[in-house]
Amino acid sequence: MDTKELPESLSLVPLFKLDKILNQDRGDLRIVLYGSISEKPAILIAERTAFPTSREDLAALPESLLHVRNLGDNDIYRWYLASSRPAPQCPDIKLNLIFPCTDAHVKKYSRQGTRMVTETPQTYASNIRPYMQRKREEGRLNWVWNIIEGRTEQEDVLYKETGEEGFLVLPDLNWDRKTMTSLHLLGLMERRDIWSVRDLKKKHIGWLKHMHTKIMDATIKMYPELERDQLKLYVHYQPTYYHFHVHVVHVALEAGATQATGKALGLDNIISQLERMAGRDESGMADVSLTYFIGEASELWTDVFLPLKEASSAQRD
Repeated sequence: MDTKELPESLSLVPLFKLDKILNQDRGDLRIVLYGSISEKPAILIAERTAFPTSREDLAALPESLLHVRNLGDNDIYRWYLASSRPAPQCPDIKLNLIFPCTDAHVKKYSRQGTRMVTETPQTYASNIRPYMQRKREEGRLNWVWNIIEGRTEQEDVLYKETGEEGFLVLPDLNWDRKTMTSLHLLGLMERRDIWSVRDLKKKHIGWLKHMHTKIMDATIKMYPELERDQLKLYVHYQPTYYHFHVHVVHVALEAGATQATGKALGLDNIISQLERMAGRDESGMADVSLTYFIGEASELWTDVFLPLKEASSAQRD
C-alpha cells in the first residue's frame, strides 16, 4: 500500500465517511462502523474509555457534565442523560442518582466478594421469609406503590391491566430509552401477596401465562421493530426488592451479573417447572431448593448464611 495516497495518520479519522453499522456490543459501549476514507473501504471501531480513577478527576466529574436531562424520578431514585462534551443531541452518559441513600444501597453497589448458597425450603421458611417481611416493613417499596397507585411515572407506562391480577409495564431505570439492543423494561404486579418467585404456586400458572403474553404483546406494539423471539423475560432471586416483578430485555443485551446463573430465572422455565411439579394447586416454588449467589457484604450473607455455615462447620468438628 502506498501510504502517500493517504492523509497522515492523525488526520484519517475525521475523513471517515459512514456507510453502515456492523455491530454494537459490550453493553453498547463499543460500536463497529463500516465506511470509507478517500474512497477506500474502512472499519472504525469506537469504544468508550474507562472513567478516571483519581479522586481529583472524579470529584470534578459532576460539575463537568453538560446538558443534564432528567428522565424521571420516584421517591429517592432519579435518573438522567448527560453529555461529557458540547453535543446535547448525543448524550453519552446515563446517570442514576439515589438520594438520600441507605447503608443497604452502599453495600449493594460496593465491590465485594460473592458466595454461592443453597436456600432450602426450611431455610426459606425459617430465615428468609422473616427477612423479607422486615425489608417490606422498612418502607423500601414506596417507589413501587407510587407507580401502582398512579402517583408517579404514569407517562412512562406502556401497558396497564387493572384488577386482582393486574400489572403494568414501563421502562427500567437502567435503560436509556433509545437503544433497542439494550431494551430493559419492568413488569410490576399490582397484587401485593406475591413478594418473590417463592410465592408462585401451581394455581398461578394461568395468570403467569396470561401476563407473559400481554407483556410480550405490549412490548411489540410499543416497539414494532422488535419481534417476540428477540425478547426474554426473567425474574431475579434474590431480587433487589420484595414485590414480584418481571424483567423484559432484548436478547442482545450483554448478559452481566444480573442475567447470570444464580441470579436470573427465566419466566418460561418457572412456568414449566410449576406445570411439572407434583401436588395440588398450593404446591409451588416455596417447596424447592434454590441456589444463587450473594455478596459478602449483604445482610443475607452476614445474618443468615454465614451463621448457618459456621454452625454447620461446628457440628462437623
